[in-house]
Amino acid sequence: MASRITCDVHDATPVTVVRLAGSLDLTTTRQVYAVLDRCLAAQPDALVVDLTGLTVHDQLAVAVFVAAARRAEGWPAVPMVICAPHPDPAASLAASTASRVVPVRHDCDEAARVAGASAVPRMRVRLEPVAAACRRARELVADACARWDLPAAVEPASIVLSELVGNVVRHAGTPMQVTLTLRRPWLHLAVVDGSRDAAEPGRPGERDEGGRGLLLVRELAARWGSAPAGDGKAVWATLPAN
Repeated sequence: MASRITCDVHDATPVTVVRLAGSLDLTTTRQVYAVLDRCLAAQPDALVVDLTGLTVHDQLAVAVFVAAARRAEGWPAVPMVICAPHPDPAASLAASTASRVVPVRHDCDEAARVAGASAVPRMRVRLEPVAAACRRARELVADACARWDLPAAVEPASIVLSELVGNVVRHAGTPMQVTLTLRRPWLHLAVVDGSRDAAEPGRPGERDEGGRGLLLVRELAARWGSAPAGDGKAVWATLPAN
């Protein structure tokens, strides 16, 4: 049976736009979330969700936008804005928690301007799974913190990112994309690799020399986590940007 909803993605710089049309209910939310999740995994500078052609058939279904925004907040720290020019979806958003979590605008040009103005600085680099990758990660942190005037963040961020990269080198063994994002008051660090295996802290014995990398990340970061990203996963950590 044909889908009751369409999701058209328009990739642009700095704002990616997802245009939804059709019927939003508890069934089609799965398709919507999958599209939004895929767009977020590409780490755009900002994301606009255009509801111009959308009809809401179940009030609970608008929670999909809250879920996507909360996903974006942890990783990849992408600002998200909803365009809802018509009364039906706008009223559904206003009656839910969505309008308190995601900015809502009634004009799509304005939504794009708000999203673009909220775009945050990022630094990205692709690394191979070799021992030198950890050193390159520390150099990237030093460069970013110098550019963004974050001297106090250099040491903890260097340790955390080095451990995230080292985890890929030791366990995933795939090329990786490393991203640093400044979304004040937080500095976000993320490493996307090509392995779907979950990243979990080890349980080393007292005499074991290794296995403590993610435990160290957990201790130094305000938050950290792992999320699916394309054919692999992203492991991310958030530190104070001060």
